Amino acid sequence: MRRFYYIGIALFFLTVAAQAATKPATPAPHPSTATAARPKQASISDAELEKAIRARFAKSKISSHHFQVHVQGGVATLEGETGVLQHKGTATRLAKNAGAIKVVNRIAVSQEARDKAAGNLTQGRRRAQVKRSETTARSEKRSLP
Repeated sequence: MRRFYYIGIALFFLTVAAQAATKPATPAPHPSTATAARPKQASISDAELEKAIRARFAKSKISSHHFQVHVQGGVATLEGETGVLQHKGTATRLAKNAGAIKVVNRIAVSQEARDKAAGNLTQGRRRAQVKRSETTARSEKRSLP
């Protein structure tokens, strides 16, 4: 019985030594961390990127704010003012999705919008959620009044 134990241990150490001999001394960097150290290169020109961001803004609900967009080296700078707190984040998201490497958001949010958001947080207001148990089941047809 002990003989098999010693043979098993010897085989284990032999496989570990064989794997160590075949592996490189320093591990290769992970693909996601290797690209994170240096910024991505812009695949389109700054003028095209600026035009794409403005087109996305025009199609969205934030088009009425007429935010200013400047792109240099793939980095988009957004400027303007808004009365809705969420529009600042939406502008950043739209610019990133249009292809900007980085977004510098200098959009100013009005004090009224900040106070309203703070009040909603203190009241515990969140988005309305509909509980399925309180509504008609999806499989049943709803009757119109």
